[in-house]
Amino acid sequence: MPSIEIKPGIYWIGVNDHTTDLFEGLWPITQEGVSYNSYLLLDEKKVIIDLAKSLKVDEYLGRLEELTDIATIDYIVLNHLEPDHTGILKILFRMAEKAIIFCSPQAKEMVSAFYNIHDRIQVVKDGEELSLGEKKIRFYLTPMVHWPETMMTYEVNTQILFSCDAFGGYGALQGAIFDDECSDFEFYKRESLRYYANIVAKFSPMVLRAIDKLSSLEVSIIAPSHGLIWRQRPSLIVDLYRTWANSVQNGGEKRVTVVYGSMYGNTEAMMDALAQGVASSGISVEIFDVRRNHCSYILPALLMSKGVVVGAPTYENALFPYMVNLLDLALRKELKHKKVLYFGSFGWSGGAKREFEKMAHQLDWEIVQSFEFRGAGTEEDFQKIIALGREFGESVKGL
Repeated sequence: MPSIEIKPGIYWIGVNDHTTDLFEGLWPITQEGVSYNSYLLLDEKKVIIDLAKSLKVDEYLGRLEELTDIATIDYIVLNHLEPDHTGILKILFRMAEKAIIFCSPQAKEMVSAFYNIHDRIQVVKDGEELSLGEKKIRFYLTPMVHWPETMMTYEVNTQILFSCDAFGGYGALQGAIFDDECSDFEFYKRESLRYYANIVAKFSPMVLRAIDKLSSLEVSIIAPSHGLIWRQRPSLIVDLYRTWANSVQNGGEKRVTVVYGSMYGNTEAMMDALAQGVASSGISVEIFDVRRNHCSYILPALLMSKGVVVGAPTYENALFPYMVNLLDLALRKELKHKKVLYFGSFGWSGGAKREFEKMAHQLDWEIVQSFEFRGAGTEEDFQKIIALGREFGESVKGL
C-alpha cells in the first residue's frame, strides 16, 4: 500500500504484516495478519509518530522517502517501546541524523536497553505540547496501557489522537485504512476484541482510567498502531474498549461459554447433553474444544461471558492439561468473577475436580455445580447433566 493522507500534511506510512504467524510469539495471526501503523506529520518541523516492526524495513523507508528526505526528520515520537512499534528505530535514527526522540520518562531507559541509543532523547511531561509550525502535538501519559511507559499523542488542530496500542486490533489492512471505507467491519470488530482479550485485558482498570482522563478531549480521528483508523465513528472503538474493560471488571454479560476437552469422547458426549440443557434455558451458548481451538480465540468469549462451563476429564490424577493451559491464561489476563459449572469423566481415579477447584478459587470463579462421572456415564448421568445445564443457564439469566 502507498502512503495515505489522513489530513493535510498528516500521512499513514505503516506496513502490513501477512507473514508473522504468532503475535508476541504467542497469539496466532497467520490468517488475519496485522498492521503496524506509523504516521508522518509535515510542517515547519517534521515528525514521525510510532514506527514499525523491522520486518519490512525497505518498504517502510521507501514509503517515507516518497514524502520527505529522511535526513530532514526533526522528531521521532515513541508512544510505546515494544519492538513491533520500534523495531526500525536503530536504522531510522542513523539516517535521520538530527532527529530528537520524544518519549515518556520510563521509555528513556527502554530506548537504551532495546536499541543502545543514549543521546538525542527528550523526555516529555504529561500535557506537554510541542509546536511543529501550524500543527501542535500534545502528550498524554497513559501508563500500563499496556506497558508502564505508554503514552498517547494528540494533534491539537486536527484533533487526531495517536493512541498506540489502545483502540487497536489484529487484522492486516485490506486495502482501506479507514473505518468508513472498510468492507468487512465485523472482522475488525472481532479481531479488536481478540486483541483486547489477548493483550490488554489484564490492564483493564488502567484502560478505564485512560478513557476517563481523555474524555474531555475533542477527538475527530483515532489513529492506533494496529488496525483501522477511526475517522467516521471514533467514539465506537472507545465505547467497545470501555465495554470490554468493564466486562473484565464485572465478569461479563449474561451468556455462557462452554470450554471442554476430551480424551476418548466421553466428556465430549456429556458436553453435548449439557449444552442442550443450557440452550433450552434460552441463553446464548458458545462452545470451544480446548484441543482444537487456540486459547487466543477462546479468551474473548470467556471475557464476555458471565457463565462458564468447564468440561475436562481426569488425566494422571489431575486436570486435562489443555484445560490447565487455558485456565492459567485466564488467570494471567484476570478474567475473574464468573459463575461456573464443572463436569468431567474419570477412569480409575479422580483428581481433575480437585485441581479445577484450586484454579477456580484463584480466578474468583464461583462454582455453582460440579458433576463427575465414571467412564462413559449412564443414561441417568446424561439426564442429570441436561437438567444441570438448564438450571445453570437459568441461573446466569437471573444474574
